[in-house]
Amino acid sequence: MTSYRIAEAAELLGVSDDTVRRWIDHGRLPVLPGDGPSRVEGVALAALAASLADSPDRERTRAASVSARNRLHGIVTAVRRDAVMAQVELVCGPYRIVSLMSSDAATELGLEPGVRAFASVKSTNVVVEVP
Repeated sequence: MTSYRIAEAAELLGVSDDTVRRWIDHGRLPVLPGDGPSRVEGVALAALAASLADSPDRERTRAASVSARNRLHGIVTAVRRDAVMAQVELVCGPYRIVSLMSSDAATELGLEPGVRAFASVKSTNVVVEVP
C-alpha cells in the first residue's frame, strides 16, 4: 500500500502542509494508524485529488475561465527588454520558467525582478500574469 507523509501529500495537491492538516482534522482526509509521523494512504489521497479537480468551488476561480490548467505561482527573477520584445524569467518553486512577450505587455504588467507572478503553461506558450 502506497502512503505519503503530510508534506508529500501537500506537494502533490499543490497546497500547504497546514491545509492538509486541517483536512485531516476535519475528517476530509484520513491518516493511517501507527506511531511516528502521520501518513496518508495513497488511495485516499487520489480520491481527494479527484474531488478537488471536480470541485464546484473551481467555478469561482480564474482556472474555470481559461483553458490553461498548469498555473505556477512564482517570482520574477529577470526581465530583459528591447524595443519590441521582453524575456521574463520566473522561479516557480523548483522550476525556472522563461516567457517571451511584447515589451509593452511586460511594462503594463509591471514585471520587474521581485514581483509575484503566475506562469500559465499551455502547450509551448507561457502566459505570465500578476495576482
